[in-house]
Amino acid sequence: MFQQIEYKGTLQEGYALLLKQLEALLEGETDQTANLSNAAALLNQFLSEVNWVGFYLYHSEEEELVLGPFQGLPACVRIPMNKGVCGTAAFERNTVRVADVTAFPGHIACDGATRSEIVVPLIKEDQLIGVLDIDSPVHNRFLEEEQQHLEQFAAVLTNHL
Repeated sequence: MFQQIEYKGTLQEGYALLLKQLEALLEGETDQTANLSNAAALLNQFLSEVNWVGFYLYHSEEEELVLGPFQGLPACVRIPMNKGVCGTAAFERNTVRVADVTAFPGHIACDGATRSEIVVPLIKEDQLIGVLDIDSPVHNRFLEEEQQHLEQFAAVLTNHL
């Protein structure tokens, strides 16, 4: 069922393989926790130079994001809307790509080793589900081309939540 993803081609070819693997993992499964867990593990295994991959889920009653399935060191549990990179991406419902987290106003440092971050909102039927959060110990790790691929990954995943 699950195979190590190895490719020696372009970024686009690698992400095409990643999406095929994601579709295979999600096929027939309706449990949100299981799907998010497998998606986090898959991305963590696929991406290089990352130190945290996971999800924060939106809780509308409290107007905050709450830690969901992830791969990496223990993380912040609750993030208010419009606070930090995750809260900003969720509030604005747009991907936020940060080349240097120390330059991001209000950055929430859960892991002091993190230098760059990308956060992609998960939206289904115009409702915020949460965010995909990926951290890297490398400055400017996430480029625009990769952002587009991660947004596509998030869209495929969201269709199965």
